[in-house]
Amino acid sequence: MIKAEKIYKSFGKLLVLKGIDFQAKDSEVLSIVGASGAGKSTLLQILGTLSQPDSGKVYIDGVDVFSLKSNALADFRNKRVGFVFQFHHLLPEFSALENVAIPSMIANNKMNIAKEKATELLTMLGLSARLHHKPSELSGGEQQRVAIARALINNPSVLFADEPSGNLDTNTKMEIHNLFFDLRDRFGITIIIVTHDRELAAMSDRTLEMKDGEFLL
Repeated sequence: MIKAEKIYKSFGKLLVLKGIDFQAKDSEVLSIVGASGAGKSTLLQILGTLSQPDSGKVYIDGVDVFSLKSNALADFRNKRVGFVFQFHHLLPEFSALENVAIPSMIANNKMNIAKEKATELLTMLGLSARLHHKPSELSGGEQQRVAIARALINNPSVLFADEPSGNLDTNTKMEIHNLFFDLRDRFGITIIIVTHDRELAAMSDRTLEMKDGEFLL
């Protein structure tokens, strides 16, 4: 599903990624672990097309993503890739339902269709009673579930998660961890997780560890 070849990335004189090769299979849950500064989040942003490498190739479902022009790349990202972050990045002025529906409307779906799919996802994630609540009225775990529903609204092939449980209490963290595996089983989605949480990593199909911009063998 994902293949990266010889990914290099620098910020100024600091070489952050040192020729990374990476592959993830269809429907695989893969965790990337390592100390802060190892390059995990930088790699995730490149694999998810949010940032471009200095050199190297990234293929998602056979598509050479960085060969696409900017508009085509943005459309590909919106329709094929989902993101979940440590900080939920929900829009505070909109309800849970509206936050989830927005990417679908950006993909040119009609509002009623977008809201119908958003309702279905939020209900599946146990938030049927929270559809019209704004983020400030939701717990941390509920906000993260809204963010996950938003990431799933356009039926992505790949879901990228950057420290998805970093701000959650122990019980809520385990609920979110288990949810990722339920989503893989339900939708067949490939999930790439950057985490400091070794317990989450141990649940994954495979774990890779980074140090100083490279994977440890």
